[in-house]
Amino acid sequence: MHQRLSAEQLATGSILIALSVMALKVAAWMMTGSVALLSDALESLVNIGGAVMAWFAVRYAQRPPDAGHPYGHHKAEYFSAVIEGILIVIAALVILHEAISALTRASDADWGAAGMGVNALAMLVNLAWARVLLRAGGRLKSPALSAGGRHLMSDVWTSAGVLAGLGLALATGWAVLDPLLALLVGVNILREGWLVIAASVNGLMDTAAPEGERARIEEIIHRTANGAMQVHGLKTRRAGRALFVEFHMVVDGAMTVRAAHDICDRLEAALRAAIPGMQVVIHVEPEHKLEPAGIAPR
Repeated sequence: MHQRLSAEQLATGSILIALSVMALKVAAWMMTGSVALLSDALESLVNIGGAVMAWFAVRYAQRPPDAGHPYGHHKAEYFSAVIEGILIVIAALVILHEAISALTRASDADWGAAGMGVNALAMLVNLAWARVLLRAGGRLKSPALSAGGRHLMSDVWTSAGVLAGLGLALATGWAVLDPLLALLVGVNILREGWLVIAASVNGLMDTAAPEGERARIEEIIHRTANGAMQVHGLKTRRAGRALFVEFHMVVDGAMTVRAAHDICDRLEAALRAAIPGMQVVIHVEPEHKLEPAGIAPR
């Protein structure tokens, strides 16, 4: 079903899912009084904030290029992902503070199976939606959706660890396991926040296309640039769903402008057909510009 949904629709769905999961986790905490379940519920606050920001970022990133932003607004999604990472770190610090405080006071938790079952239901909802976001994020080249999916998967593992630990605490009666689990949850969330921030900042730094994508571009150029003598100086950069490609094409110095332009048109059409959303810039040069490491057309 998610293959038919747009990025904006998926972002809207993330808000609704986050609100539903938050309600379930708060209910589970209120039923048990567990600090570990409270920490799990606090992380859902970040999910809601991140989902709302992703919705705005996805909408903004879809705006067409304008005079102020001639290359489009694609990087807006990276900013959303960075802010979500910062919120994750803040939530982790709040959880760690609450867990440390709980270690110094007597526990009044009541770990009933019903409350843990409600939390397990919230975990399953997160798992299902995380898989949707991760697949769609890769398909749509959406940093905001991918970051949301990675965060939800971290939330799933957190919930699974909390439930397993509380099950052990329930079986053994060791109340100290509750705040200790909350500490582990906080550390794990802190790590996830750092990873989200690092990946998003890296995207803001104009990273090149992945090796597999670059190899595909080189192969298309190799079999499509008939009539040119060489292609060299290939540069790529990924900005959300947009891929920018630039290279130099060497032609016979006696070739007409029309003939060289026809080769460029053929190359651009082949590249855009293979990778939709690609923006291609080709610099045409005379034959004395040949480079030893260039791509030779077939």
